Order: sequence, then C-alpha cells, then structure tokens
Amino acid sequence: MKVALIGASGNAGSRILKELVGRSHAVLALARHASKIPELKGVTAHSIDAQDGAALAAAIKGHDAVVSAIKFTAADTQELIDSIGRSGVSRYLVVGGAGSLEVAPGLLEMDSPKFPAHVKPEAAAGARFLQQLRASALDWSYISPSRFFQPGVRTGVFRLGTDRLLTGADGTSAISFEDFAMALVDELEHPRHVRRRFTVGY
Repeated sequence: MKVALIGASGNAGSRILKELVGRSHAVLALARHASKIPELKGVTAHSIDAQDGAALAAAIKGHDAVVSAIKFTAADTQELIDSIGRSGVSRYLVVGGAGSLEVAPGLLEMDSPKFPAHVKPEAAAGARFLQQLRASALDWSYISPSRFFQPGVRTGVFRLGTDRLLTGADGTSAISFEDFAMALVDELEHPRHVRRRFTVGY
C-alpha cells in the first residue's frame, strides 16, 4: 500500500513509520525537515509545511491512504482535511487525542477537575478536529491514545474501545507509541472503524 505519513519525524509518527516499513508498505514520509527522517527501505522523505494546502495536496495525490501525526494547535485542521479532499485520497487516519474521551457519562477527560490546564488548548483543538472530520466526506478514522501516551515497547497486547477512556485494573490509562502504531496500521490494513473514532489502551 502507498501511504503518505504527515509528521513522520515526531514521537508517534516515527513509530508509525517503523511499523509501516516493517509491514512492507511504501511510505512518503512528510515532515518540516526531511533530514530528521531515517533512511529506510521503501521510504521517500520529503520536506513540507503541512499548512501549505496546495503543496500538501500535490504531494499526497495518488496514495492509497494518508496518516497524520501532528500537533493540533500547530495546524489548520480544516485546511488539512480540505487538502486531503482535493488530493483525491479518501482514506485518512489521524493520531487523535485522549482529551475528548469520556471518563464518565457526559464528562470528557479534558473537562475533568484534574486535567492539566496547560494541555487543555491542545485537547480542545483535537476535539474540534474530530468534529470537523465528522462533517467531512473523507473515509476517516480518528485514533485516540490513552491518558499516558509515551515511549515503550511493541507488545501487541492492547485493547480497543470507542468513546470511553480505557483504564487497566490498577486504574492506569496508558499506551506506548509502539503499540499505538501497531493498532493504527492494523486499522489501515483491515478497516473496522471507518468514519469513527476509536481508542487504544492496556
């Protein structure tokens, strides 16, 4: 499969890139600085500003799917959606946020009393992005990580959920970048959540 990956040099993006390569997909790895992308078989690195809608649409045209792993507050998310639409690519997978997941009926993670104030702008932007996707014509999937999204190992042992924050038996909500990447590429290869949000956790 030919996959365009926006934000390929970041924490999540670099793990998704490795997972895609490990499964023999051809990847156009997009980042502000292509020099930060490792030289890997099947990977073409390209420097791009994701805010440049015309350049982005031209770069990703002809691909089977697009994956984005970028900060929501650093992008015009509606323009990003529109650019993908103009490219003719319909399948779009998004590294989403955990802030818009429910922790109780009607209560979002980002609205809970202990949610860090400095994270709220990014969480709110991620929630807006999800609403924009729902209004779009793309075949999107928005993949929310768990509360703690951090480096770890690729275990292949994790759970999937829908709109509720997943927690383990000890009350911890976590997922490694590596296992998250595995779940995302699973969805790419075997779509089960088209035009839906789902979450990944232990």
